[in-house]
Amino acid sequence: MTKPIIGFIGLGIMGKPMARNLMKAGYSLVVHNRSRPSVDEMAKEGARTANNPQAVAAEADVLITMLPDSPDVESVYTGAQGVFMGARPGTLLIDMSSISPVVARRLAAEAETKSLDMLDAPVSGGEVGAINATLSIMIGGKASAVERAMPIFQAIGKNIVHVGDAGAGQVTKAANQVVVGLTIAAVSEALVLATKAGVDPAKVRQALLGGFAQSRILDAHGQKMLDRNFRPGFSIRLHEKDLSIALATGKEYGAPLMLTAIVQQMMNAMKVTGRGELDHSGLVTLIEELAEAQVGNRGER
Repeated sequence: MTKPIIGFIGLGIMGKPMARNLMKAGYSLVVHNRSRPSVDEMAKEGARTANNPQAVAAEADVLITMLPDSPDVESVYTGAQGVFMGARPGTLLIDMSSISPVVARRLAAEAETKSLDMLDAPVSGGEVGAINATLSIMIGGKASAVERAMPIFQAIGKNIVHVGDAGAGQVTKAANQVVVGLTIAAVSEALVLATKAGVDPAKVRQALLGGFAQSRILDAHGQKMLDRNFRPGFSIRLHEKDLSIALATGKEYGAPLMLTAIVQQMMNAMKVTGRGELDHSGLVTLIEELAEAQVGNRGER
């Protein structure tokens, strides 16, 4: 059976390795990105290029978007040279960005009026998961569309769950970002507490990994904090955006998210002090600043 031609829009930290893994799996790609260098890079690796989203959609059987925020996704789909202008009836649209569930549901409804299937399928796993094709994929949309997309998802991810109807994937991603963000804040406080009290934070982390406090965040991000490695696998700026989406979703559906609001404001403080492009594990630097202690140096400044 011939593989569908995939259009891919959004070749950032996550999108580019996802696109590469689809090419490794034997799919032909047509790509577009707001900045040109990533497009040129993918072209050298065998992808075809297009000048705008409409042109990508015109060539694609399946179109994937991986974009920063809700306004970007809306513009790419509904703009003057947008996906909806170029997609043929029967095209499958998959938005893998992390956006508002309200926007996801609105776009899915518009797609349906144009005889297009649309899934919201945000991911978790960061740059490493994108590179290694081990992303967790949370899907909202029709079961028939999910079945059609499953071979594509299997080329870029491992934990693939159809959560429910349109928007359910984005609700799940918001919940994921709440858990991740709050856990990063908790690990940051724990390691700064150890440091301030004169106890080796590396040994504290090692001890906690063997107990009930064990988590992937304590393991991976705790080590980043100790190593002072804040190169962005997923930036503070984008995580703050996701927590803002979670808060707006909570307001829309009547769910109070009090701890989320605190961590969102902590991340906002990081942004306004020029640290929004750090990896989200860099949140520890805000707590270090207040405590006048640096985890990686094991002692007070």
